[in-house]
Amino acid sequence: MCWAMPLAPDFVTLVSEPRPDYTLIDSGNGRKLESYGNRRFIRPEPQAMWEPATADWQADGEFVPGSDEDGGGRWYYDKPVPQDGWPLKWNDEVSFTASCTPFRHLGFFPDMDPVWRWMRGQISATPEPNCMNLFGYTGVGTLALSSAGAQMVHVDASKKSVAQARENAALSGMSDRPIRWIVDDAAKFVAREVRRDRRYDGILLDPPKYGRGPDGEVWRLEEDLPGLIANCRQLLDTNSRFLFLTVYAVRMSAIALGNLLQAHFADLPGKVEFGELAVREQARGLLLPTAIFARWSQQD
Repeated sequence: MCWAMPLAPDFVTLVSEPRPDYTLIDSGNGRKLESYGNRRFIRPEPQAMWEPATADWQADGEFVPGSDEDGGGRWYYDKPVPQDGWPLKWNDEVSFTASCTPFRHLGFFPDMDPVWRWMRGQISATPEPNCMNLFGYTGVGTLALSSAGAQMVHVDASKKSVAQARENAALSGMSDRPIRWIVDDAAKFVAREVRRDRRYDGILLDPPKYGRGPDGEVWRLEEDLPGLIANCRQLLDTNSRFLFLTVYAVRMSAIALGNLLQAHFADLPGKVEFGELAVREQARGLLLPTAIFARWSQQD
């Protein structure tokens, strides 16, 4: 039997609202003022092309970018900030450590809040769902799904990130949860799972623009993403619930991601959607776009 999905995926905006662990306080003039718990930070934000609501931003620290567009820069602090981080909690269930990293972010991606909530809804009616988090970083998404009852496979090429993810699991009281912590190249691991004839109920993947695996494997998003999605499709079937793909900091359209998923998932029931992640500014309610995404799901 063959199922036909809509000819064109739907456009969706997923909005992260202000909450105790993270709030976008104000934005403008290429910067944003954010709170992470009781600490405030200023970070660069090229898409904040408007004027800020207020001119006087008080913050614990600010990340000042380097002169080239490929990254770089450093933190400057106006108040003491623990270099080993400070505790935060998501949704009263997941405890984790935030910290000022050399890559300008703070150890997790707060705009993923609506994604985590959506995925939990997708698996809510599935007994002991089996899910995978590729490029899982410090594991907040893994723990968000685990706390909803999922058996998890967490994959990241960075030993440091996986170690931090395991520490976050311990902080959350989830050390005994069924989570496999894998330090591996994501594409190679997924290819092996296909050969093992494994299946999953849900897959979350957040690939970087460029990266290296633990054995020096090179990842280039535009070149390697199609093959990875094709293999992920082989791990899902008519009883699976979702695949969610996010992409940051690239000159790529969400339409392209939607088309990529549509091409690979046209033989499964359900639907493909694409769109943007955004954060709602507390000062005026403006939406600040942060990433593009595409997703396939069996239900609304």
